[in-house]
Amino acid sequence: MVKLFNQNFYKNDKRKKPDTKSILRDIKRKTYKKYSSEEKIRIVLEGLRGEESIAAICRREGINPNLYYKWSKDFLEAGRRRLNGDTIREANSNEVIELRKENDDLKQVVAEQTLRLRVLKKSLKGLE
Repeated sequence: MVKLFNQNFYKNDKRKKPDTKSILRDIKRKTYKKYSSEEKIRIVLEGLRGEESIAAICRREGINPNLYYKWSKDFLEAGRRRLNGDTIREANSNEVIELRKENDDLKQVVAEQTLRLRVLKKSLKGLE
């Protein structure tokens, strides 16, 4: 059971006790199922196979048919973009390792330059 509010908290409080609609909205918000991308793809592919009706798939999965059609549209558009070469290729692990090393090297250079700048500023203050 999801605990939404402490009823004793509202006894001595001047605020109103939450109404039924806000309680239901909080319950829905806290119990809303979030689907992973793998689950969405599995559901969309089941619908594209056509072995079962979209309505039956949606009932079984507990989703609104509008949500299914949105996922399906997003899935097909992403595939179209990928086939057209519109998407940027993700970096592989070797590229990521190289970029991280380069990033660390650049951070080191910035730290060294900052330190040199501070030393120069202190030496200039001493000349005044």
